[in-house]
Amino acid sequence: MASTTAVSATGSGLIVSFSEMFIDFVPTVSGVSLAGAPGFLKAPGGAPANVAIAVSRLGGKSAFVGKLGDDEFGHMLAGILKENNVVADGIAFDEGARTALAFVTLRSDGEREFMFYRNPSADMLLKPEDLNLDLIISVCQSLSLNFLGKVYIFFSFSVKIPKLQCKWILLSRIQWGPW
Repeated sequence: MASTTAVSATGSGLIVSFSEMFIDFVPTVSGVSLAGAPGFLKAPGGAPANVAIAVSRLGGKSAFVGKLGDDEFGHMLAGILKENNVVADGIAFDEGARTALAFVTLRSDGEREFMFYRNPSADMLLKPEDLNLDLIISVCQSLSLNFLGKVYIFFSFSVKIPKLQCKWILLSRIQWGPW
């Protein structure tokens, strides 16, 4: 998959968030359990995507690498990344799996409660061949870096994606050497 967004960076780093992005459903009222919520609102979620958007909103450069369902929610999330100036060329879409859903609340006792809907979801099916290495390599080239000198990769595993599997996916696709 070829990069369609030119990443121009001069002298500053790029945060590449790698892992999941999903739809959070949050209660319409605060301080209730999931079962006690009268209704829910949808919101973009997933720690890596949240980091990418936060970096961009703070004036930094960020990109997201992950897999979403080729469904309305997946395309909505990709659009939200783009609206927030996050390079979204690292997104792969899966026609056979849906975008993950999570119901999330902060109860009155201060404890968070989560319920995930994945069977499996697209983000769990990320494979080495899904990665857009052109994105990461082009950033390294534009910064005149050796390997990942100023490209910071943020892994988050708020859901059960084995850490070693994700690191293997990324590292198995990186071609070492001068650009």
